[in-house]
Amino acid sequence: MNKAFEGKVAIVTGGARGIGAAIARRLAQDGAHVALTYQQSSAAAEALVAHIQAAGGSAEAIRSDAADPAAIQAAAARVAQEHGRIDILVNNAGIALFAPVDEFSLDDFDKTVAVNVRGVFAGVKAVLPHMGQGGRIVNISSTNALRMPMLGGAVYAMSKAALTGLVQGLARELGPRGITINNVLPGPVDTDMNPENTEFGASLHDYLAIKRHGRPEEIAAMVAYLAGPDAAYVTGGNLLIDGGFAA
Repeated sequence: MNKAFEGKVAIVTGGARGIGAAIARRLAQDGAHVALTYQQSSAAAEALVAHIQAAGGSAEAIRSDAADPAAIQAAAARVAQEHGRIDILVNNAGIALFAPVDEFSLDDFDKTVAVNVRGVFAGVKAVLPHMGQGGRIVNISSTNALRMPMLGGAVYAMSKAALTGLVQGLARELGPRGITINNVLPGPVDTDMNPENTEFGASLHDYLAIKRHGRPEEIAAMVAYLAGPDAAYVTGGNLLIDGGFAA
């Protein structure tokens, strides 16, 4: 078993299900202690922790609302107090609200920005006091930051595109501190939020060069690369893993 993260401490936001759960499993499999946050999926979070522990890994679940900066800061402080530091942050928590502009409410606009943009920034601010040389921050963005061919997705695309500017700016600030920060941009991924075996899921394949959904484990592998020693010279980047959706 690869132990590239032996002794490392990681936080994965929105880590109870889907892509987040796959990332949590991969980092724990590779030796990290993983604190995964969740808002509502308590049963799924505890089941995942039990699964990781049964496989010989180390994990804990923390209830934390990604739209609440105070909750994010409290979660980071708890992890740092218990484990001495934070080495890896994966900002995975996100929401996707779709509606035509005439029907898209300002409340939903604010919710999208609060989780997908402000939540990422709050997560970075929360971990930095506990992160030193070799720290890694990875944000789960979306290929829709570059291409949004579906109607009703303008605000979601905007929220993910905002992470490009955020990461490029923060890379300059954090580089001298020995910390890298990057975005991962998945395409359609087969999860309970976006299952492949539906009419809509199948329709997405028309946009892809590789005619299938991605697997959560494939996204987790990209995150593991960026969080690991081989990516020490990679920062400020937007790494597509989208089957050619944006090609």
